[in-house]
Parts: sequence; structure tokens; C-alpha cells
Amino acid sequence: MASQEVIKMMGTNGGGFMNANSAHPFENPNALTNLVQIVLIFSLGAALTNMFGRMVGDQKQGWAIFAVMGLLFLAGVVVVYTAEAPGNPAFAALHIDQAPSALQAGGNMEGKEVRFGIANSSLFTVVTTDASCGAVNTMHDSLMPLGGLVPMFNIMLGEIIFGGVGSGLYGMLLFAILAVFIAGLMVGRTPEYLGKKIESKDVKMAMLAILVLPMSMLGFTALATVLPAGLAGTENAGPHGFSEILYSYVSATGNNGSAFAGLTANTFFYNTTLGLAMFIGRFLMIVPMLAVAGSLVAKKIVPPSAGTFPTDSPLFVGLLIGVILIVGGLVFFPALALGPLVEHLALLNGTLF
Repeated sequence: MASQEVIKMMGTNGGGFMNANSAHPFENPNALTNLVQIVLIFSLGAALTNMFGRMVGDQKQGWAIFAVMGLLFLAGVVVVYTAEAPGNPAFAALHIDQAPSALQAGGNMEGKEVRFGIANSSLFTVVTTDASCGAVNTMHDSLMPLGGLVPMFNIMLGEIIFGGVGSGLYGMLLFAILAVFIAGLMVGRTPEYLGKKIESKDVKMAMLAILVLPMSMLGFTALATVLPAGLAGTENAGPHGFSEILYSYVSATGNNGSAFAGLTANTFFYNTTLGLAMFIGRFLMIVPMLAVAGSLVAKKIVPPSAGTFPTDSPLFVGLLIGVILIVGGLVFFPALALGPLVEHLALLNGTLF
């Protein structure tokens, strides 16, 4: 089993031998192996940013992409840990006389291994959904609503934050093309990236590739929430049941493999629709992405001018992060509002699901 763990993690596959996956002591016995597994998950995806800089002849370009990925990763870890460390606010009804920090001793440890604790569990949760890995050392279905929102949102973006073996880099580059296009609109110049002119057909293909994912994730979720065969699989009512359905199609489309385990997905309906979601997420995104690559490689490099927007600067890093969050927010916010966000608000009001 140990001989296969490096392959499982470094190849960002995530399928484990035990049902508990990387929470099982045979697969992940202690904090040291937990750290090694986290490093392995990110190793190739992070290294590809360096490879990208070398390929385009400008290491600063690779560092800019690495900075975007790193900042988004750190933000995710902070949100998940902040959501899990205080514990469940529903405990306030049981401990009215105690300070808020003492409402749940040890924080929300449901679904977590005591040998890892909340910090290592939160870190692993973000890492495995930033990449297309799917290995878990904690049960995502047991996370607090906002804690569960982050891994779901990571996959929704296309796992562009370091990502799987190659998949994160090309997804991030599609957003980079979109970012320079928006920058070009703001300054009134033809957008350029790495010396190549970005034309309307390139932007159309980039947007098509980006929109393939929500088409599958949200489309199948909508279908499952109105059909009896889809609703029969949920083990929780209300927004948490919706989150279970949404996460399943998000994970399948994003080639992740982690799950909100409260969903009974081994049925004809879910096996069929999740299989179609996996097909769409793997292949339909590739076609427009290759069209963009083919278009750019055929263009001549244009020398930089006074109006060229530098894509290796902190300004570009901030712009790219903003575009990623805005596009992700516009596309996925309504679904997230129906699931983890409304569940969080209901939880604060004392309503449980």
C-alpha cells in the first residue's frame, strides 16, 4: 500500500485502497506522512509554472502565475481553518454561560482524524481540491458550511490553483488570456499575451472552454434536484442536501473524486449522469483550449511597446486574481447561495439540516 501512495498523490489521482482514503493509518499514519503527501500533490502542478517560464523565455511569467496560484491557495486555507477552528455555533444553545471561544472544545472535529487535527485537515482539504487529486484525510461532508464551500469552489474554478498534472496550468492560462483581454478593453488597446495579439476568436474559445465546466456542473445539478431519481440519493434535507448533489457533479466534472459522502450515488441515475459529467469535463474543455493554443502558436511575436500591458507584474497578478474571482462568482454564486451560504446563515439562526 505504501508503495502506491507516492503514485497516487504525485499523479494527482487520489483513489485510495481503503474507504477512508488518506484518513486510514495504513495510507497516512502520522503528521510526517501527511506533510509528504501534501507536498507530492502540489509538486508537479507547482513545478509546471517554472517550466512555463522557461518555455516562453521569461521566468518572471512563470513566477507571476505561481504567485496567483499561491495567493488563492493561502486564502482558501485561511477560510477553511477559520470556519472549522471555532466549532459549530449550534453549541451556543447548550453552553449559553460560556464564552464564544469555548462553545465547542477543540473546534469542529467531526469527520476528522485526531492525529491530524483541524489545521492539517483544513490544509489537506484545500490542497486536494486545488489539485485534481481527490484524496482526503477528512470527510468533506462533515465540514462547516463555509469550510465545505471552499473545496467546492476550488473545483468549480477548474482546479487552476496549481492543479493536477498539467491541467491546472492550462486552465490558469485561459484566465490569463481573459485577463489581458479585459485589460485591453480598459486601456483601449489590442490585448497581448507573451507577445501574441489576442483577437476575438481567441477570447471566444477561451470563454467557451471556461463555460464548459459550469454547463456540466450546474446543468446536471439542476436536473438531479427536480427528478425523483436524483432527490432519492440525498441523506440530508434542505441546503445541505443540495450541496451534496452539487458537490458530486462539481467533483465529477472537475476530475477530482472527493465527495460530500452523504449522497448515495451508486444508482443508475447518478452512475449515468456522473459518467457524462466526467466525459464533458475531460474532453469538451480540451477542444476549445487546443483551438486557442493552435491560434496563438501560428501568430508572430510582436515586440513590446509603450502600450503593452506587462504580464509579469504585481498589477497583473492582482488583475488575474480579480478576474478569476469575478468570473467564478458570477457563474457559481447563485448555486453556492442555495447551498453552503444559506446553510451557514440558517446555522447561525439555529436551524440544522
